[in-house]
Amino acid sequence: MPFNDPPMASSYLRQIADQVASMGGDVDAWLGRQGLQAAQLEDASFQLSFPVFRLLLLDALELTREPSLGLLIGERMRAHTHGILGYAAINSGTLRQALDVTRRYFRLRTTMLDTAIDLQGDYLRLQLVECLPLGDIARPVLEAVLLAIKNILDFIARGSAPCQLVSFHCAAPDDMALARELFQCEVRYGQDWTGMLLPAAALDIPLKVGDAASFEQALQICQRELDKLVTPYSTAARVRKLMLEQRTAFPSLALTARMLHLTPRTLHRRLLAEHSSYQQILDEVRHMLALEYLRGGQTSVQEISYALGYTDIANFRRAFKRWEGVPPTAWQAA
Repeated sequence: MPFNDPPMASSYLRQIADQVASMGGDVDAWLGRQGLQAAQLEDASFQLSFPVFRLLLLDALELTREPSLGLLIGERMRAHTHGILGYAAINSGTLRQALDVTRRYFRLRTTMLDTAIDLQGDYLRLQLVECLPLGDIARPVLEAVLLAIKNILDFIARGSAPCQLVSFHCAAPDDMALARELFQCEVRYGQDWTGMLLPAAALDIPLKVGDAASFEQALQICQRELDKLVTPYSTAARVRKLMLEQRTAFPSLALTARMLHLTPRTLHRRLLAEHSSYQQILDEVRHMLALEYLRGGQTSVQEISYALGYTDIANFRRAFKRWEGVPPTAWQAA
């Protein structure tokens, strides 16, 4: 069942097109196969659906024959690439402030992913969370976005907060050298999370490039832009975000409605208008998290079952077979 998300801004399609062109690809033909034209990439208001974005990225991978295309795209992205959010980040007073503004306004740049931040001892973990199953484009998308984030953090920190570890839930590529070279730290694939570890001690060190007045101005613009994103499609996305933030103890329909300042009846009606439902979103989130846990290889099927709220492991196995056509153990072994 497809996710009912708003259309995606084409913010980063320009970088993909530039990378395809730099590798000798015919960008006009590449775009044309999806009924698009190069001029549309210069239109800031141009939007495209996730299915079209997915086909463009898969086509770019085939056209360039470069399995690490995501890393090359991410390396192209610098602070100015990220619009007003990038401007806010580079004018932050501290790394903590930069990370907070990134977390709050991340969806201005993409609706495919969200960020989660938590402290783990001496480290801060910045995690990327899929807002919809990326499937066969997970690796290039996650590599590009994570490298882009690291590049901007490196720029503003100027060496005061070196990344300690980069983690991906995707399977390891045949050639790990490029990832290590670009991230300039330890890189691990096949983990149960995607993101990076930063030294917590550096969070409140004043940043040399920040400007308080510019930051406040950028923050106001970010909030105005975020307010514009409230669309008739957003209720399902908001429910999904709440579930992903919980990850285990999923809120009931009644609690979800209360958290969104709605009555259960109103929430049900709004989701129905979007051709969605609470149960459908719960099923989709469970599906996505089940795949994430299985890819990580650190959690047993029984533990995954309980983590996703199934009281009976047999019910989880039946649900997984409905999603993927095979039992979870068979999917993991494939």
